[in-house]
Amino acid sequence: MGNVSNNAYAITCLCPIQKGHIGGTAYSDEVRRRLQDWGLNEMSPMAKVPQTYLCRYFVLDDVYYESLPGTDFGGTWYDFLSIFSDRFRRAALPEEDHLQSKYLVWCCNIHGDPDTYLRGMWNAISDDIRHLWGFCYGFEHVSDADSFIAYIKKCQLTASLFFVGSNDEPLPEQLKGLYLKQEFSRFVTEHQGLPAAELQQVYHAFIQRVNPTNLQEPTWLPGQSTLQTQS
Repeated sequence: MGNVSNNAYAITCLCPIQKGHIGGTAYSDEVRRRLQDWGLNEMSPMAKVPQTYLCRYFVLDDVYYESLPGTDFGGTWYDFLSIFSDRFRRAALPEEDHLQSKYLVWCCNIHGDPDTYLRGMWNAISDDIRHLWGFCYGFEHVSDADSFIAYIKKCQLTASLFFVGSNDEPLPEQLKGLYLKQEFSRFVTEHQGLPAAELQQVYHAFIQRVNPTNLQEPTWLPGQSTLQTQS
C-alpha cells in the first residue's frame, strides 16, 4: 500500500510557489533562503516535531530531460539523417516536460498516522510553517491545524520508498537505542582488560547511569547527528 510501511508513513508533497518577488528576490529564491536559515539536525525546527524519522525540504525549479539523444537505435538513425536535414536533428533531441510553477518539496518519514503527525507539527512549529509556506499557492487559507492538514493532503503524492534506517518503533525508543549503542561502545572501549570483578562493578554503575528503561533521559536529541562527548 502506498505511503504506509507497517507503522511508518511517508509524506511527499509538492506545494506550488507563487510567481512574484519580494524586495527584488523571486518568491522561490526567498523560500530557498528561508530553508537555508532553518538550521540543520537538532537545530532544525523539525527536531521539535514529534515522531519525525527523517525529513528533507528543497525547492524544485524544473524537471530534467526524459532521455538523452543517441541512447537507442532510433536516436542513432536520426543523428545520421540530420546530415541531410535539420528536421531530423530536432527529432533526435530529448523530449522535454516543464513545470508551470516552482515547488516547495517536502519528503518525510514518520511514525504513526499522518493526521496526528501534522497536527503535532502545527502545534509545535506553526510560526515556522507560516514563514516557510507563506509564498505557496493556497496557503493563505491555512489558519489552524485542520486547514494545514487539508492543505498538505491536497499537495500530497503517493510514495512507496522509505528510509531504511528506521526499525518501525516510536521515535523515543529509537533515540534511546542510538544513545545506548553510543554509550555501550564507549564503555567497551574504555574498560578493556579489566579484571572480571572490577568489570562487573563498573558495568553495574554504567547500567544505572544510562537507565535503559527510561526513554526520556538520558537519550539522544531529535535530529542529533554526532556523538556527544558526555552523557
